[in-house]
Amino acid sequence: MKGLRPVWVIAKKDIRIYYLKGPVLIFGVLFPVCLFLAFAIGRSVPLAGLVPGLVAITLFFTTSSVSPAIAPWETQARTLERLLCAPLTIPAILAGDVLASYLFGGILSLVPVALGLLLFGASVAHLAALAAGFLVSGACFAILGVLLSSPPTDKPSEIMMLSNLVRLPLIFFSGVFLPLDAMPAWGQWIASISPLTYCTELLRYGFGGATRYGPEVSLPALLGFALLFWVMSVRLHRRSMSRRIWA
Repeated sequence: MKGLRPVWVIAKKDIRIYYLKGPVLIFGVLFPVCLFLAFAIGRSVPLAGLVPGLVAITLFFTTSSVSPAIAPWETQARTLERLLCAPLTIPAILAGDVLASYLFGGILSLVPVALGLLLFGASVAHLAALAAGFLVSGACFAILGVLLSSPPTDKPSEIMMLSNLVRLPLIFFSGVFLPLDAMPAWGQWIASISPLTYCTELLRYGFGGATRYGPEVSLPALLGFALLFWVMSVRLHRRSMSRRIWA
């Protein structure tokens, strides 16, 4: 199998087995929306100003929610050996997992975009920046999800605990609900090393909001995070693959 066909085959397998499930689809939209409403209700802030944060956390959670558990599930089901026996490289397998997460998260994240434009009064000021933030952030977060699946365990619950331990705190230190300038110095430092910060800033710029980091900073930062996460994912999965097979 040559070219991109192996990647697409893996992605179709993931979508069919792991993503096209009612609870997964519902949770992918409901959780970010409920979290958004919990912070929006009672605040004297126009809903249109909170739309970039809603889109950012939806994209963040949907693209990184299922992919961390795929490797443990396949290790537990003993289907990982079948993939490795096929003419597939580890980067191709990981790229397929990333593509499935990317498509799943990207499509579901169009829901809050539509809500923001149709119901919350948001408007697009910079379409190119909004599209770039949407596409690059989705890829970055999908790769992060694959990186979080690298520990050699066959217990999805352990990986999901690790995933939530990483993802949940980032919501509160990435300018989603609280402006970066309102954070203490240590909070701003954490925000500067969070990819969600640059996603939120780029989306906020696309919707015409005020930002600290413009596209000239946010876009390269997201690309850098995506590259870093990918290199780490390939290296860690190569190191842990033999331990998975013999687990």
